[in-house]
Amino acid sequence: MSYLVICSVALAVSGLTLFSGFGLGTLLMPAFALFFPLEVAVGATAMVHLANNLFKAALFGKHADLGIVLKFSLPAALAAVLGALLLNQLSGMAPIMHYSLGSRLFTITWLKSAIGVLIMGFALAELWPGLKKLSFPPRFIPIGGIISGFFGGLSGHQGALRTAFLLRAGLSKEALIGTMILSAIIVDISRILVYGSTFVSRDLAVMRAAGGFGLVAAGTLAAFLGTFCASRFLKKMTLHMVQTLVGGLLLLMALALGAGML
Repeated sequence: MSYLVICSVALAVSGLTLFSGFGLGTLLMPAFALFFPLEVAVGATAMVHLANNLFKAALFGKHADLGIVLKFSLPAALAAVLGALLLNQLSGMAPIMHYSLGSRLFTITWLKSAIGVLIMGFALAELWPGLKKLSFPPRFIPIGGIISGFFGGLSGHQGALRTAFLLRAGLSKEALIGTMILSAIIVDISRILVYGSTFVSRDLAVMRAAGGFGLVAAGTLAAFLGTFCASRFLKKMTLHMVQTLVGGLLLLMALALGAGML
């Protein structure tokens, strides 16, 4: 069942990200959270995210502007380490409270509350018409790297921020895509190194028992297939109905996380 859910979600959302506005990590992480502790779900999603970006880099990486990649991704990588360390810190904190509904016991934790707030904030920002066109002058690229990298390390939410800070860098469409992909790879590597040395190593038994590494591999292959099929058969466009539906589901998921129901 876990393989069916992860592969189906990875296949669908990797294609959906080409025209929905939401990133792969934003949509795939909730699926992993059904089978793993939330911090491990973030780490597992990061592995699929990195592998998918490496696949994209083979197609678009040659167009990247390496100067802007370094200007953006070096501060982003350092900030991603801080975000990942904060994720580890939140995962080890005592629960805020417990409550029951009928015969079920739910736990509200600092980590679930923080991730829930972030998911809600990014979903609302993506659905808000004015914010979707937000961009910053090129002089703010290093600051954008810091902000994007920090949230990338903490929860995996980095794509929208990265786009906002690189959109006005004077790059062609191909160079912009390649630059964003290489920057994302550097951030992914930085945060995965921290994840691997902290909570992933601590919860390794949990991942193995649940077939975690097999799920990551299967999800990665499904994401490759979804990206390939979408690039062949779907136009790169924003479908308002799909975007609204996905945003609404993310808001519900954020509320469920904050309430300790996931």
